[in-house]
Parts: sequence; C-alpha cells; structure tokens
Amino acid sequence: MKQLQQTLGKSYSFEGKGLHTGKTVRMTINPAPADTGILFRRTDVSKDLYIDALAEYVTSTDRSTTLTKDGVSVMTVEHVLSGLTGMGIDNAIIDVDNVEIPILDGSARPYIDSIWESGIVGQDKPRKYIEIDREITVTSEKTGSSIVITPADEPSFDVKIDFNSKVLGLQSAHWDPSLVYADEIGKCRTFVFFHEIEYLFRNNLIKGGDVDNAIVIVEHPVSKEQLEHMSRLFNVPMLERCENGYLNNLQLRFPNECARHKLLDLIGDFRLVGGFLKASVKAVRSGHTINTNAAKELRKLLAAK
Repeated sequence: MKQLQQTLGKSYSFEGKGLHTGKTVRMTINPAPADTGILFRRTDVSKDLYIDALAEYVTSTDRSTTLTKDGVSVMTVEHVLSGLTGMGIDNAIIDVDNVEIPILDGSARPYIDSIWESGIVGQDKPRKYIEIDREITVTSEKTGSSIVITPADEPSFDVKIDFNSKVLGLQSAHWDPSLVYADEIGKCRTFVFFHEIEYLFRNNLIKGGDVDNAIVIVEHPVSKEQLEHMSRLFNVPMLERCENGYLNNLQLRFPNECARHKLLDLIGDFRLVGGFLKASVKAVRSGHTINTNAAKELRKLLAAK
C-alpha cells in the first residue's frame, strides 16, 4: 500500500525570538494542497513570494541554515523542517513576519506537541519518495566531517559527533521509521560550549539565546566570577557547573542528547533534497555546511537523470 501525502489538520502559530538575531517573530505553519512541498513566506516583505525548502536556496550555514530567494531570506529553518519531516508532513506553508524562525525551546518539540493536538490529514496523492541509484560521499578536509548516502529500501539517519570534549565524549545517534521521532529525536535541544558564549554574545551571534533553549557544556573548570558573569548575561539566578560537566540551566533528556540534536539538524537539512529521502545517511562530525552541501549534491544528481 502506497503512503499518501499528508498535511496539517489546521494552522498553528508560534511566537518567540530568533536565536541569532534576537528579533521577535510570529510564525504560522499552515496546511497546504498535495504536491506543494514545504514553502516559506516572509509576510512582512511580500505575501506573493514563496521560498522553496530546497538546497539550491541555501545561502548561509553559519551556525544555522538560511534560505534566500529573490533577495529575501529566512534563517534557522532546520528545526521546523526536521519536525515536519519527523511527523510525516509532506505539504505546508510556513509564514513568518521577520527574518528568523523562533528558537522556542531549542528543539522541534513545540511543533510536534501542537501538531498532535489536531492530527495529520491524509491527501489524495501518493508520497513521492526521493531515491538514488548509487552511493554519494561528501567530505570536508577542513573539519574532518563526512556524509555517506547509500540507496536503501527505507530512510535511516546515523550521526557520530566528536568535539574533542571530555564532557561529551564520543556520541552517536540513530533514527529510522521504526523509532518514534517525537519521543527519540524531536525533543532534543541545541547545545553550546560555555567558553563559546562570551564570544557569541560579544559578536551579536546569539542575541536570542537564554538558559531555556540551549544545553551548556562546561568543558573546563570555571570560577565563581565567570559563573556570576554568565548569570548576568542571561539575567538569571546564580548558575552552577554540575558534576557531569553541564551547566545547571537544563536537565538532559538523554545522556546523548547532543548527538540526537545533531541528528535532528541532519534530518532537517536533508529535507532540502525536496521531500522524503529513501536512503541511508551516515554522518560523522556533521554540521549545517556539509549537510546542505550533501543535499545540493543529491539535488544535482536528481536533476541530471
């Protein structure tokens, strides 16, 4: 039996700050007709310009994935794309009234929880799976990262991360359709190293960051003064370093939540191939740049057929 395309049962709205810009944005995810795919629309710019969720529109991968069409951009699209993919949504139109998708809790969980409320609607056309007939390998000598995409009968994603961190260690994560995305991947939050935060704040790279939307890894010993400074930056009560090496702002949902979040990102970035990929994707030390480069290579292969 063929899998039918699916869309949302109704529209869902979210409001929050963009992680990198700090700008408040209202986003609404709307149902869409069969064969629409995923489209973004900047309602503050034009209600007639749609930005397709396709790899050829990627213009930046600096700590998030940005899409641009006709000079109009939408930043940090990976979490919502991952959530829609994990929930099996083929068609949706995403309206935003500013440049960046809201970070919310740093995962895809808010989208998942909302979609469960009114369910998912089947449509009258079969899902168009994206299939390949040969292996594709993309590597980066600069970062030591690699992605291998292999033909398969069903989709699967594997991630291995290595930040040379004693706290994180070597972590891995896996997802395939036998696992419930909402339970295993979708609720895993983004993360940052303590020693990076000062630089990121000073260079206005995480204007919307707070203690509710990121796991903070404290790799090296820190002084009371440093913790006090961090508490002032976030405008929260005194923060502390836990025995496991994480800041006490959040409790981990999984021991390998950081690897699972990287997997969340990978699934979101790979939605930019234009739909549901029926292949095995194995990524080592992946990030948005190599993810989207791999998606672009796959798009080129499909276009050449």
